[in-house]
Amino acid sequence: MNRWGIPDWLEEEVKARDKECVYCGVQMIESINQNRSRRTLSTWEHIINDANIVTPTNIARCYSACNFSKGTKDLIDWMQSDYCKNHGVREDTVAEVVKEALSAARRQHIECEDK
Repeated sequence: MNRWGIPDWLEEEVKARDKECVYCGVQMIESINQNRSRRTLSTWEHIINDANIVTPTNIARCYSACNFSKGTKDLIDWMQSDYCKNHGVREDTVAEVVKEALSAARRQHIECEDK
């Protein structure tokens, strides 16, 4: 288990799935070297900001600039941010795992409005 509470099996599964940032599609690096920017360093991401949700649908890899920009913002709100607009992060360009999280968040929002 890593320091974020992600079990080894899930860490390996997500690393195999997310070779590029799930948000912007940038090819990520695992460690810093002299030829690459720290901004492209891969980081662990909870798509829905809840550290208790440690599942393949909530754990992802993204590059550090996207992770820093998103921070603790709600995914739907962050997708409307200037950062996303300036970096071409749109619902039609994100990874499938993010598309699924956006759909689930919208369904949950609609259910809450109906109550």
